[in-house]
Amino acid sequence: MPDLHDRRAIRGSYVTFRANPFDVPTQDALVLEEDGLIIMEYGHITHCGAYSALHGLLGDNTPVTHYKDSLISAGFIDAHVHYPQISAIASWGEQLLPWLEQYIFPTEAEFANINVARQTARLFLAELLRNGTTTAAVYCTVHPQSVDAFFEESARLGTRMIAGKVLMDRNCPPYLQDTAQSGYDQSAALIKRWHGRERQLYAVTPRFAITSTPEQLELAGDLLHDTPGLFMQTHLAENLDEMAAVRSLFPNHTSYLDVYAKAGLDGPRAIFGHAIHMSEHDFAHCHHSGCTLAHCPTSNLFLGSGAFRLFDALNPDRPVHVALGTDIGAGTSLSLLATMGEAYKVSLMAGDTRLSAAQALWLATAGAARALHLHDRIGHIAPGMEADLCVMDPNATPLMAQRNARCTSLSERLFTLMVLGDDRAIRATWVNGKMAYEKNVDPA
Repeated sequence: MPDLHDRRAIRGSYVTFRANPFDVPTQDALVLEEDGLIIMEYGHITHCGAYSALHGLLGDNTPVTHYKDSLISAGFIDAHVHYPQISAIASWGEQLLPWLEQYIFPTEAEFANINVARQTARLFLAELLRNGTTTAAVYCTVHPQSVDAFFEESARLGTRMIAGKVLMDRNCPPYLQDTAQSGYDQSAALIKRWHGRERQLYAVTPRFAITSTPEQLELAGDLLHDTPGLFMQTHLAENLDEMAAVRSLFPNHTSYLDVYAKAGLDGPRAIFGHAIHMSEHDFAHCHHSGCTLAHCPTSNLFLGSGAFRLFDALNPDRPVHVALGTDIGAGTSLSLLATMGEAYKVSLMAGDTRLSAAQALWLATAGAARALHLHDRIGHIAPGMEADLCVMDPNATPLMAQRNARCTSLSERLFTLMVLGDDRAIRATWVNGKMAYEKNVDPA
């Protein structure tokens, strides 16, 4: 664990939210401190505001890192990503089900080897930090050691992560199958070992309805309700062929979502990845049960799955929680800046409403934290919040610099970052009050 006892501070322009930009105009939602100071101690923010008002609190022994010409935000939150699939990113030419069979299942089989899991977890988490992401909801593999390897590395770094062992007891290669009972027993042991330890949180993780029997889904529901504060993550309505397969496997259910609901897998802290082909009844159910939908635009485009209807999901008459996901390896970038840019384009494809830069940033920070019921800990820059921060460089490339020079508002600066930005635009990432990544500096 990083040493949390040192007092540190960051100076620079920072942006955070006072309200939801889907509910109020951008200027009423955003807070911009042009010359700000963020003071951190014991992994939390103790003070933040104008440097001119707060610098007297620093004393002689508080180191201050000054980020000139940058924009500081709460750390990014990725609501749906598969760490074992980082090795299979950019695998050509298939839609969801054949893509899983041809590329993903063979890749995940390698995680029977704990050394593969450890090496991949270290690479994956380093890449998250290089992209400004400080919290993610992560799928491991069916192997319990893949979860141990991930949480061990996350605990070493001090990151707040959500993860779980994938459950699959049918319709997958025999070398990746568990059973309903073994999946339950292994998950229960992992929950006891990791959930709530330091900053680690556990997610019960059936891959999707196709690869779990009704018995396994019911036992997953038992797991979810046996331990307070657990998460649940799975896939929902991503692909039309997938949906047809679910209908054939569960003929007595009214919908794909109904399969999960009847097993007790919906409700607060339930995260459904993709959710592209949703009915109004599905959206209403998610609203009333408090589920979260993870919007994964780069993955949906790469696999040709369809366009998520963001503004239908957020209908103010029955809004559904939504956060952004990169979904590596079908997704094409771990950068949530790049994902925000693709979400903007998908919003144009899916309807007449354009996603603003402030709204996109909300989905990657404060809105994601609220969707995951972690808004009392992460997602904002405010006293008492955990000190997870992302430092963005609006001038990271010559193209960005020339565009940024012409920006006349915060909204324009944010839009430029999300359309032209990627990992190159992340200058530094702070985790739990300590710098965890700095651009052009090799990690320790």
